[in-house]
Amino acid sequence: MSFIIFTDLDGTLLNSDDYRYDAALPVLEALQKSQIPVIPVTSKTRAEVEQLRQQIRQYIDLRDPFIVENGSGAFVPQGDDRFDISDTEPWGDYHLKRFGCTYAEARAGLTEVAKHLDLDLWGFGDMGVDEIVARTGLLPEDAERAKTREFTEPFVTPKNRSADAIKDGVAKAGFRVVVGDRFSHLIGTHSGKGKAVRWLIDRFKSATDDLITIGLGNSPNDLEMLETVDRSIVIPDKAGHPHPGLRDRGWEIAPTSGCLGWATAVREILG
Repeated sequence: MSFIIFTDLDGTLLNSDDYRYDAALPVLEALQKSQIPVIPVTSKTRAEVEQLRQQIRQYIDLRDPFIVENGSGAFVPQGDDRFDISDTEPWGDYHLKRFGCTYAEARAGLTEVAKHLDLDLWGFGDMGVDEIVARTGLLPEDAERAKTREFTEPFVTPKNRSADAIKDGVAKAGFRVVVGDRFSHLIGTHSGKGKAVRWLIDRFKSATDDLITIGLGNSPNDLEMLETVDRSIVIPDKAGHPHPGLRDRGWEIAPTSGCLGWATAVREILG
């Protein structure tokens, strides 16, 4: 039996408040020794994921594929020959399976959405690094990486429109949206964490018999991913409560929040 782990980052593998991951390092090391892939599935950009992998590389040399910008692209490192990648395209040091639109298309799409909603929408492409820092609390270098987008456009969520109204305006413009409290993400119609995860599962299954897939997440943004895997684990908040949008799905709830909850849950599954 073989395992593969798909994981959200913020609030899951990374603590939601300080973004620490140290409690998960022993488990990540054990997974690597057992040749169990750990695949990030995140709204972050490729630049942000690469920076995180570089930090963790002090301890563990992670070289598995990763999924970015809410399932808009799956990046497989060059030299990873574990499965067929004939339907990908070369992209720097990677093979890219693109699910979403280009960033230019997302920017143009935001203009169309603004017309449908009769609102001025403010996206990351309209902001300098200083404004992103002020709105997010990120360090300037992290804000620069968050701004380095390839497929999607985050925009300030309008407070005078309901989530349904935003989704309707986005659909009329020919896009999808992940609505958030502070920011929403405009993504291509063929994007989605579930679709990208399914593509990678199918690739691994073509080369591996008897594969068990595990997913870990903490918010409704992870719903598609959690619905796609064999075994789903919800990481609760610091008070120990799962997100209401994930609470009643019958999925396992990790015993605590953040990287410690992640590590404990994965350790229990794998023995």
